[in-house]
Amino acid sequence: MSRKGSCWDNSVSESFFHALRTELVHHQRYQTRAEAKQDIFEYIEVFYNRERLHSANGYMSPVDYELQQKAA
Repeated sequence: MSRKGSCWDNSVSESFFHALRTELVHHQRYQTRAEAKQDIFEYIEVFYNRERLHSANGYMSPVDYELQQKAA
């Protein structure tokens, strides 16, 4: 995130939470809060940060984008 009052902060967080809701939470029924926390943690750490294609990276996963940047 950037400095206080930046208009981009809100749109970035809204985009992330929209993806979280539509790709994961909307399709699930959780029995416990702990089950929901674990599923959301796995979504963020395993899928969103490593595998999901991001438009800001030219529709590459963050891992592939970083490998490309290191090779350049």
